Amino acid sequence: MTIRQTTLAWTRRAFLGLALAATALAGAPAEAKDKPLKVAAIYTVPVEQQWVGRIHEALKAAEERGDVTYVYSENVANTDYERVMREYAEGGMDLVIGEAFAVERAARNVASEYPGTAFLMGSSFGPAKPNFAVFDNWIHEPSYLTGMIAGKATKSNVIGMVGGYAIPEVNRLMNAFMEGATAVNPDVKFLVTFINSWYDPPKAKEAAFAMVDKGADILYAERFGVSDAAKERGILAIGNVIDTSADYPGTILSSALWNMQPTIDKVIEAVATDSFEPADYGQYSFMSYGGGSFVVDESLADADSVKAAREKEKEILDGLFRVNVNDAEPKSTM
Repeated sequence: MTIRQTTLAWTRRAFLGLALAATALAGAPAEAKDKPLKVAAIYTVPVEQQWVGRIHEALKAAEERGDVTYVYSENVANTDYERVMREYAEGGMDLVIGEAFAVERAARNVASEYPGTAFLMGSSFGPAKPNFAVFDNWIHEPSYLTGMIAGKATKSNVIGMVGGYAIPEVNRLMNAFMEGATAVNPDVKFLVTFINSWYDPPKAKEAAFAMVDKGADILYAERFGVSDAAKERGILAIGNVIDTSADYPGTILSSALWNMQPTIDKVIEAVATDSFEPADYGQYSFMSYGGGSFVVDESLADADSVKAAREKEKEILDGLFRVNVNDAEPKSTM
């Protein structure tokens, strides 16, 4: 063998060895991150607010299990959101969770500057590469079921509904509730108003009082403050996101509940195993994943309506009934 042939043979063997090594490396599982993960959350409202409260509760549970260390900032103004995001990313957080509804472009721009950090944000839009995942509280299914309960319970056939902002995330819940109510009671009418705030209980309460004065005998409490109005006027209320029946005994007829734990557990697992991708985690709020459910006070509700709602719940879980997703702004029908 000539020197040239020997050199070529050696080169081929070396190239083959490198190729095999690269193949083995590509097939190897990603190296898991050390636990606990460092997680931060950014909230524009107090953690007492129901939507944020569910995220906070899920993260506290993960911290108690030892999966994460958890810090958070609450009451962050939209104008200050970018700064807080950057501070947490600069601080070496593995995962930053928050809400981007009013700061979509800014939040996405900040995330793109820190590709080594995973971001999971409540959003009306889709995920974005390389690291911006989204979620939402898709509890339109249990909202429909609470509508069935309310539609049978109203005596005046007038239901008042008070929401925060007329955005898709709120609209779809209210529309699902209205569909559930009219499915069992075609005569029911709705009074709908938005207070243009995520957390203003006095304003929500005043809006609810105005609806009672117009004949509403059941109030849909998408915001805090509405159930207080129902309690003071001696009528029933429908809860949203959390169960407040212990705080308003004899007032909360039924509630659509959101459980953020499946979403949080899924994203923590992805980040911990270095398999996080910019995805839409919204599906984990569906009833089939344990992200949504409904409760009803059977001492206040009609037994037949409870039975019907439970049967419809089973159809949803069995995949035999699909609740419409209607993001259009709901309107009063009287």
